[in-house]
Amino acid sequence: MYTKRYGIIEALAPLHVGASAGEETGNLNLIFRDQFTQTGIIPGSSIRGRFRADMRQEKPGEEHHWYGKAIKEGDSETTEAFVKFEYASIVWLPVFCPGQPVVWVTCPWLLKRYQKIAYDQAIAKASLPLPYSAPKGLGRQIGNNMTRTLFFNLGFIELEHEVDLSPWVHPGVNLNANNLVVVDDNDIAMIHDMSLFRQSRVKLSDTEKKVDGGGFFNVEALPEGTVMVFPIATRAQGWQPFHSDTSELYFGGLESIGFGRCHVTLSEEN
Repeated sequence: MYTKRYGIIEALAPLHVGASAGEETGNLNLIFRDQFTQTGIIPGSSIRGRFRADMRQEKPGEEHHWYGKAIKEGDSETTEAFVKFEYASIVWLPVFCPGQPVVWVTCPWLLKRYQKIAYDQAIAKASLPLPYSAPKGLGRQIGNNMTRTLFFNLGFIELEHEVDLSPWVHPGVNLNANNLVVVDDNDIAMIHDMSLFRQSRVKLSDTEKKVDGGGFFNVEALPEGTVMVFPIATRAQGWQPFHSDTSELYFGGLESIGFGRCHVTLSEEN
């Protein structure tokens, strides 16, 4: 019998979980994406590895009990983990709007997964918003058109429904409920790629400030402020990965240059 829990991740810095950094010419280190919405994810194996590494440092030996025995050379004995992790998907994604506040965007598909995972009453009872929903006052009214328009970098969308989206904001996340937008499932992939953090990097010579030959590569990451959710299942009581229900953890790679710092909130056992 499994006990349900879930985790909320809020990116405090750009978050890159995907292809490792390389020095191949023109290499774009892509993040992992969900197959349906093409939005960024953190695989369950990456989440498990982060929790396992932290427990190995804080409570040596206990990681074998909760996350399974590590396989060593010449040893075929394995044990099942007491804690199961699934992938983390986006709930809210920040997008820059010229001349307007930054808005956090999602779609019905992502909210539906969030609703299945998070068992809080406010979320469980909330009605799934229609595409192109936003709180009152967001966007601009153009001419005599009663529909409000929200401008993005590459175009605009018309906000068709006025909805209070505050029930879809987790209490542990600092988001302004007046700056939330729900778009169509078919639009989220394009908006997602438009909002990603991208950085070109080069490998410099060891002795001079000049680019070493063949050392140019790019990286993309989920932007600071992204909110994600992941489900957890436990087969035993007493799992306490950190000292309280919240902690700051690093996910993914490129930690040494400021990527991956996240605030993680775990729910109570259900």
